[in-house]
Amino acid sequence: MKLHRNACKDLCGIFLGAALAVAAVPVAGAELTRDAVAGALAEARGAGHPADFTGRSLAGLDLRSLDFSGADLSDADLSDTDLRRAKLAGTKLVGATLARARLNLAWIMAADFTRADLTEAVLETLVVSESMEVRPDEATKFVGATLAGARVTARFHLADMRGADLSRLKASADMRNQSMGLIRTEFTGATLTGANFSEAELGRVDFKFAKLQGADFTAADLTHADFAGADLTGADFTGAITTGTVFDSAVLTGVKGLAGRP
Repeated sequence: MKLHRNACKDLCGIFLGAALAVAAVPVAGAELTRDAVAGALAEARGAGHPADFTGRSLAGLDLRSLDFSGADLSDADLSDTDLRRAKLAGTKLVGATLARARLNLAWIMAADFTRADLTEAVLETLVVSESMEVRPDEATKFVGATLAGARVTARFHLADMRGADLSRLKASADMRNQSMGLIRTEFTGATLTGANFSEAELGRVDFKFAKLQGADFTAADLTHADFAGADLTGADFTGAITTGTVFDSAVLTGVKGLAGRP
């Protein structure tokens, strides 16, 4: 049975309208659409002040490449969001929820993730500086943040990560793709006092000159990790894999779980 041409057009129009209506509805849990977020960012820039999303739910939204620089996202729900290539330079994310969020290639210079929840988030190839060296004013803050189970490949030079939960962190260098030189996670000079790295995958991770007093590395894989010059006073390595691990000039006063070391 063939439909009349006009009837077909009417039906097609109904289906198209329904599809557009569905596309306009925010993702479940989100208070705003991507377009609404982009509009708020543009309006704030035009008014000369940072955008404010404090406590708002943006859960599950596609926020790729948006410019949140300087915005306030404190206590916002950004769980399951796509923030790849987003600009978060100077952004305040204190207490924000970013569980399972994707931040690949995001700009995070001087961003504040204090007490943020980044459980099982993906933070690969982050942009952390405008040049090869991270300046102190560009260092990120993850004080008391949770990155349990997160997948990370980034430079956290000079970062403040006191008391951060990095348990089950997946940060080992992928030796299958190193044709351009060793690409690995680096905590060079970072403050990681009291950080929890239990059961983390930290193969070939760079901890040179990091402050790691009281850090927990129990059952972590530290194969070929580099702690040269780091302060590991009171750190716990019970059950950790330390094959090829470098401790040159490190402070090992009161460490636990390192056989044959003070």
